[in-house]
Amino acid sequence: MNARIAGIFVLLLALLGGGALYYQHLQRERPSGSGALGKPLLAGLKVADVAAVAIREPQGAITLERKDSGWTIAERGGFPADVERVREFLLKAIELKIGQAEPVGAADRKRLQLDDGATRVEFRGADGKPLSVLLVGRKYFKSEPENADKAAGDGRFVMLAADEKTVYIVSDPLAQATARSAEWVLRTGFSAEKAKSVEMTRPAGDGWKIERASEDEAWKLAGAKAGEKLDLSRANAAAYALANLDIADVAPKDVKAEETGLGSPTVLAATTFDGLTYTLNVGAAKGEHFYATAAVDGEAKPQGKDAEERAKKLAERLPRERALAGHTLLVAKSRIEDALRPRAELLAKEDPKDKPENSAAPEKPAAKKKK
Repeated sequence: MNARIAGIFVLLLALLGGGALYYQHLQRERPSGSGALGKPLLAGLKVADVAAVAIREPQGAITLERKDSGWTIAERGGFPADVERVREFLLKAIELKIGQAEPVGAADRKRLQLDDGATRVEFRGADGKPLSVLLVGRKYFKSEPENADKAAGDGRFVMLAADEKTVYIVSDPLAQATARSAEWVLRTGFSAEKAKSVEMTRPAGDGWKIERASEDEAWKLAGAKAGEKLDLSRANAAAYALANLDIADVAPKDVKAEETGLGSPTVLAATTFDGLTYTLNVGAAKGEHFYATAAVDGEAKPQGKDAEERAKKLAERLPRERALAGHTLLVAKSRIEDALRPRAELLAKEDPKDKPENSAAPEKPAAKKKK
């Protein structure tokens, strides 16, 4: 073996030895939580044991509570929460797996929004005591996006409240970990189906009313003047606005009357062939929504061949619809704008073909001069 080959072997042995030493160094520096990689983050948490979920953000708070009737929102006067969304969030929480674990100090906690800027999620038992407490920080990205605020994220930096020295990365961005009530409310509003009349009245008293004698007949404009013709497509759109009304959000109980504008609302009312009257009082605008209150009056008396089936559906639906009366709602402008049209916009435009031709009168022949 010549000196050159021997030198190469010596160099390789040195590199291998150095690599072994470096590997041993990494093993010593690896965080204590590394042995839990791939294991559940909230070990032992069960959906059946959770009686409440309290979410606290720097700008707000919300508490979801399990009641006999279902999940409700404490800060919205017990308004129903979307049970499917709550269940989905709980299942995601218990299925969170540890993707990465790193030691963390005060400076890192602040950078990752795991200090005062964290979203605190408490899963509470029936006795009100926390079963698990999760701190949710910044979104995690495998590669930095152009707009981190709008991007969904590839995961989330989180921390257990019981261990402020370890930060974890989970693969779920936990978009539902928010105190915004709009993300949790049950959005089903009311359904003024089978309407026989729909009316809009503004605070000044002006408005309109459309009506029909049966479900098979077309809408007619009440008090129509000579020459006025109803635009049926717009009339149908106005009626449908109350036939399928969804809720965007629910306002806090302490919202000010001067803010809602419900002291002098625009009133939308629909009476149905089932004997019910649905009323929606529409107040001031808030962004893309209107403040509103809803009420359902009358006793359901379905008629016709499907009366029995209709009675069952109404019996299931009406208690929830009547319960809306105790809350100030937020309804998307786009959902009811067709019912808020002024009377003139419900009229069909006059077709030029229907106008008599404005032809000029024929000229009289010139008188002949006498010879």
